[in-house]
Amino acid sequence: MKTSNYRMMMIIDVHRRLWIPIICMMIVLFHAGSSGVVAAPMVPAMFVFGDSLVDSGNNNYLSSMAKANYMPYGIDFTGWPTGRFTNGRTIADFLGEKLGLPYIPPYSDPNTIGTRMVDGVNYASAAAGILDETGQNYGQRFSLSQQVLNFQNTVYQLRYQMGGNITQHLAKSIAFLVFGSNDYINNYLIYRPSYTPDDFANLLINHYTRQLLALHSMGLRKFLVAGVGPLGCIPSQRATAPPGSCVNSVNQMLGTLNVGLRKLVAQLNSDHPGAMFVYGNTYGGMGDILNNPGAYGFSITDRGCCGLRSQGDITCLPYSVPCPNRSQYVFWDAFHPTQSVNAVLAQRAFVGPPNDIYPMNVQQLAQF
Repeated sequence: MKTSNYRMMMIIDVHRRLWIPIICMMIVLFHAGSSGVVAAPMVPAMFVFGDSLVDSGNNNYLSSMAKANYMPYGIDFTGWPTGRFTNGRTIADFLGEKLGLPYIPPYSDPNTIGTRMVDGVNYASAAAGILDETGQNYGQRFSLSQQVLNFQNTVYQLRYQMGGNITQHLAKSIAFLVFGSNDYINNYLIYRPSYTPDDFANLLINHYTRQLLALHSMGLRKFLVAGVGPLGCIPSQRATAPPGSCVNSVNQMLGTLNVGLRKLVAQLNSDHPGAMFVYGNTYGGMGDILNNPGAYGFSITDRGCCGLRSQGDITCLPYSVPCPNRSQYVFWDAFHPTQSVNAVLAQRAFVGPPNDIYPMNVQQLAQF
């Protein structure tokens, strides 16, 4: 009996030894896939500037009320919050994956130093806007101008590491900018300054232009500038409209800004032939999803998966229980899209036609 047991233990041990390297390899492959790493990156780096739509954790380190450092944010990403304002990945995460890059670390993270900056840095900050005063009601945040200064600091550090190679590194990298939503939600629609909607949009474009040119002067040559989506259709705004309706007055005032940004990239391309500026039609992409949700697998468009269900004007509170069918929701909370929507928008930006992304898509921009 002892001999039989001994033989059985030997057989189990042999099988265990055979399976250990296989299991280890599966774990390595799983983590490689989950980190978004691809063997041959299409660009050396991506530098992300913006607001909560692409914040990857910067506001975790700021004195701000605009934070997503609690559950259930991140429930479908790592299983715990990272500072991303959605249930999973942002559009910047998906674009980075498609470009073959690892997840871009937040600038404010003390660990974002040295070689961790080589693949890119994320400067995006929740509540931030094109204007410095935008989002002041939430406390500390990195405005567009401050994010440009933070990038300048990164360039100094990279130059110390890379020497003369940094010129080519920056020229081949992509700058992804997502701004404008807070300039309306947390500025114009609250304080109602004396500007007309058209004058306010032109003010934003003038400020935006100066900062884009500043980034160009520091060595960046490939720019993806996202337009503003239909803010009148986010749950926080729909709470003020009749059931089933968007706030059309809010959506209409965005036209001047989005049209102006599209014209701006054309002008910048004309003025800077060695660079490429691209406009992402976020308004059109989100509008298509909202008008034809079933075509993308969505069924709920008028409220967030997490937050106050009846009105949608309170965002996802700590340890709230989110909806179980998250992939069917367009919005994660009162302001931000779900991971599933971010995936659709990233795909349209990456391979879409000029109606989605002008004058070329991100795949073409990477090869420019």
